[in-house]
Amino acid sequence: MPGAIYVLGFAIFAQGTSEFMLAGLLPAMASELGVSVPTAGLLISAYAIGMVAGAPVLAMATLRLPRRTALLAFLGVFVLMHVIGALTPGYEVLFATRLIGAFASAGFFGVAVVAAVDLVPDAVKGRAVAIVIGGITVSTVLGVPGGTFLGQFLGWRSAFWTVAVLSTVAMVGIAYALPRGRQDAASIPGLRDELRSMANPGLWVAYATSALTFSSMMATFSYLGAMLTDTTGLPEGSVPAVLALFGVGSLIGITIGGRIADAHPFGALTVGMTGVVLASAGIALAATNPVVVIVLVPLLGAFGLVTNPAVSVRVYANLGEVRTLAGATITSAFNVGNTLAPWLGGLVIGAGFGYRSAAWVGAGMAVAALGTVALGASMHRRSILRTNEVAAGTELRVSASAL
Repeated sequence: MPGAIYVLGFAIFAQGTSEFMLAGLLPAMASELGVSVPTAGLLISAYAIGMVAGAPVLAMATLRLPRRTALLAFLGVFVLMHVIGALTPGYEVLFATRLIGAFASAGFFGVAVVAAVDLVPDAVKGRAVAIVIGGITVSTVLGVPGGTFLGQFLGWRSAFWTVAVLSTVAMVGIAYALPRGRQDAASIPGLRDELRSMANPGLWVAYATSALTFSSMMATFSYLGAMLTDTTGLPEGSVPAVLALFGVGSLIGITIGGRIADAHPFGALTVGMTGVVLASAGIALAATNPVVVIVLVPLLGAFGLVTNPAVSVRVYANLGEVRTLAGATITSAFNVGNTLAPWLGGLVIGAGFGYRSAAWVGAGMAVAALGTVALGASMHRRSILRTNEVAAGTELRVSASAL
């Protein structure tokens, strides 16, 4: 696997840390900024909104730029937004930096995934995407509990400074690891070709699956830190350790998923989402039992992330040679769900149903994801049958003409 794949994974790790570290920082941030925990949770949604808008817009805006140049520019904006976020005293400015930083991160993510796919042969594209996206998983293993730990002992702003430093290191790595130079202008599709590539119905089913799979897990995870202290009754100092268990489970899940996604995407999606339904429901039902919750948290991460490479495989299975816009839009679809998850979780919490209710939201989203997986599998089978029928008809015509 080319070294550039791992560098891109590290950059995604730095940005993923920013996206998810707020799950363990919400109570402290809410207190200092003078807002409620559900309102602070909207900072997670703000990031997701920026990701939804940024991926397709920036991928197309930088279509004719060298990928290395585009990736460095996106990371530069991302670093600047985190420096401002670490310095701002107000919720409104912080909200804006989350939107803009995420917009830039989405552009990075969209270009990085397409770049990774182009760097490797067809047989290992799923594994390459798993390594790049695996940076998100590593951020849940190290970044999220690390950010929570920093927030508890040095204040939540220290976590923002850490992300800025990590992203700067990633910029140096990308500057050295990615190939220089422009793409061949003749090989770059036009905007009309890119838009035409989005007309595939199977692609939109894959996007729906992407929107629901990871976010079904995030509905629970977004408020997990608050639930652990408020409902489960764990001391605040133990929250980073439980979040780290979630990350370990996620790492195991995406490792397994990366190895089976190319050969068994629908199986990985079905098993993963069924596991998320069971783990989320278990957390909701046993939210006051620390032992049960601690056992279920890593299982939630494992089942949730085993689906991640398979989602990318299903998207790229529906793409032809024109894939920049369609490939980048997977990031938007991914974050549509991540916008809905904390928002819906915040709604049910704000309605007085308690932090455990967010886990029920996650279970419901996972059930919906299973529906899109079944639809995608059905469309895939019909496509294979049509292909076989066309091939058989062609063979008969050739045989008849030979006679």
